[in-house]
Order: sequence, then C-alpha cells, then structure tokens
Amino acid sequence: MKTMISDPTRREVLAGLGASAAGLMGGGAVPLVTAQLALQARPAALALRPDQPPTPVWELAAVSHLGDVRLKRGDRCEVVFRNGLPVPLAPVWYGLGGPAAADPLRGRAPTAPDATETSIISVPNAGTLLADFRLFEDGLKQPARPLPLIAAETNPVAADRDVVILIEEWRLRPDGTALAPGRDPKDTSPLYTINGRTSFELSAAANERLRLRFINGSQRSVLAIKLESHEVQVMALDGQPAEPFPARNGALVLAPGGRADTLVDTATSAAFLLHDGKEARQVGRLTVSGKLERRAPLLPPQPLPSNDLPDRLDLRGALRFDVALGAADAGWIRPANFSTSSAPAFRTKAGRTVVLALKNPAPVATAFHLHGHHFRLLDKLDDGWKPYWLDTLAVEPGQTQRIAFAAASPGRWLIESVVTDWAAPRLVRWYAVE
Repeated sequence: MKTMISDPTRREVLAGLGASAAGLMGGGAVPLVTAQLALQARPAALALRPDQPPTPVWELAAVSHLGDVRLKRGDRCEVVFRNGLPVPLAPVWYGLGGPAAADPLRGRAPTAPDATETSIISVPNAGTLLADFRLFEDGLKQPARPLPLIAAETNPVAADRDVVILIEEWRLRPDGTALAPGRDPKDTSPLYTINGRTSFELSAAANERLRLRFINGSQRSVLAIKLESHEVQVMALDGQPAEPFPARNGALVLAPGGRADTLVDTATSAAFLLHDGKEARQVGRLTVSGKLERRAPLLPPQPLPSNDLPDRLDLRGALRFDVALGAADAGWIRPANFSTSSAPAFRTKAGRTVVLALKNPAPVATAFHLHGHHFRLLDKLDDGWKPYWLDTLAVEPGQTQRIAFAAASPGRWLIESVVTDWAAPRLVRWYAVE
C-alpha cells in the first residue's frame, strides 16, 4: 500500500511499525510478524576532504535501528520504506534469496517521491546482506550509499565482537562533489572509505576473536582488502557459510557487492590495506592494547551453521546455458528500460540443476550478480566446485567461468552485468524458474 505523509520523526515511524505489526499478529490470517524495519531514502553528507565542505550523497538509512541492522534467521519482517528523495526508488535486496525477495523490476512499481510503502519480507538464511539502489542508478543525481544488514544465526557464533566493515568508492570532482556511477569520470579522483570514514580505526585487546564482515559496497571496482600481520579465516561468502579457510596472504578479493564473513584473532596493531588493482593504500588501522585473559585457549574456528543449501549438485543431469555478459546482441538492457515481456536469458523447471557458462567479451573485468539463488563456482574441468557459495562473481576479460545452482525458488529473477569501469552502464536480464 502507498500513502502520502509528511516527513516523519523516528518515534512516529516506530509507532507506525508497532501498530501495523500488532494488527497483523492479532488478525491470525497471516504468519506472525517477528521483526520491524523502517527504512528511508534521504539526502546525507560525508566529510571526504578535510579542506572542503561535506560531500552531498544519497543514502538508504534504517531509522528504526541505532547502529547495525540486525535481524534473525527465520524472521518475518515488516518493512516500512519512506522515499525522501526526488526520484522513484525501492530497496533492492542482495543475499536475501527465496521467493519472498522483493524485486522492484519484476512487476512492483518503485515508491514515488514523498511516499511510503509497507511490505513483508522473509529472512530464510543467516548471513551478511546488502540493500541499495544500484538498479536505479540511471536516475540518481548523487551517488547512493548501501545499507548492510545482518541476519543472525539461530545459535550464537563464538566471537567476542561482530563488526561490519563497509568499503565504498567515490569519484570526486575538484570542487569536492561526488559523481554518480554510470557517468564519465573525467576530471575526478578516486577515494575509498570504510564505514563512511576516510580513515577507519578499530580498537581491540590482544587475544580477542573478532567477526569481521567485509562488504565491497563499491559500484564498479573489484577490491582486495588485507589486515596485515594476521591470519584471516574466511567463514562465509555472500551470506552463505563456507568450509573455513585462510584468506590467501591475508587478503580478501571481493567483486562489487561481494561480502565475506571472517574470524580474526587479534595479536598486534596492524594496518588495513586496500588495493584497487592499481595501487595499495592504507584505509584504516587495528589498534591492539592490553590482553584479553581467557579461562581456556581459543579453539580453531568451527563452520557456521548451514543455511540448508544442497550438499551435492547433479552436474550430469544439469541444464546448460551460455550467457555472454553485457553483449549488445544478447538481450541485456538498462534497468530503466527493463520489461519482463522481453525474452528470458533461460528457463528451467524448479528442482533442476542449472550450469551457466559466463563469458566476458569485454576488455576489462565484468561483475555478474544472480538474484534469487546462490551458486557454486565450478572447477575448470567441470568435475567439482569450490567449497563455498556465491551470488556475485567477477569474470576476467576474455574469460569464461562456469557456475551451477539448484533452481529451488520459482519465479522470475534478475541477473546483472556491469563492466568494472565507472562510466559503464549497469545491465540486466531475467531468468524463469517454473
């Protein structure tokens, strides 16, 4: 439903959430709402250059939460979204999965300016999620910040603290204003932030176990981030548990929109280094002082609880399709012109295994994102897969990567392709699970 309202206070939004949830709970006709989330699209500003005024940006903010947005696996969440920006928008969920994922390009209109919309989402999986406006970037007048969301496991994970590390990239003009993606970055300079700051500081005691949730919130760049002098154990990728493994040389390589949950046992003060493929730069620092005394020594990290994705995929009986990423003659289109009356990239029956050969004809890396499902990255010989799940993948220029997924969620789902060049347009197609 949509209603026109004046700009609400945080208290008014929360009161509205509670009343609406109570009504749903009391009616008994639908499953109980177990969580509420009030979101707002609004103008904001970041201090990106010390010698200039704050840079205007747009953001997706959770006005119902102080600090990180934390839901739980199994929640049925009522979302009240208020659009306080001058263009139609809707949150786009990454990593949510399942048939309840609300996708504004598959038939539901985005929310008009100065309007509010209420919806219900289910949270079938634990993991690190992301919501943003990147499918609407053709109409954005300012670059927009994404919103990380945490869906907690049913049972607590053995860590002393849980910290979100959101990496964002900016293209700044000489006057300090920022350029939205999909436009020529001429006369701009790149800049990177963590959690909205140009210099990130994280304090800890030695012998602490930190769960660090790294998110590449950039719009175009494949980024590598490293915490020096520490072993970084990868526990989950793109919101799905993995067999724990150490990050190679302590560095995580993430495609735009990619997420990695890690465990780090703190030892000494160290720098966070970011590499964008051109140069490495320090973007933050872990400062260690004192020592956390324990009754028993830390045990090796144990795998995170499963989200019940299949243990095996039937590659022999799989449906196989070739997908040329971003190819002009392959049906790719800008999100603003998307229509489900266009031809799908492929169709499959629910319950089948699907193998996609992702071909990148571009001269630079291309990022691919699959909505609705997570996939396995297949080995080169197509005789096995990597021990993790993904929903986002960077494919190198001229290369082909094969992925496989179990088509478990009926519906029409998007796939995205975007070249890792700031001026490149974001492109979409769709696929059907019947």
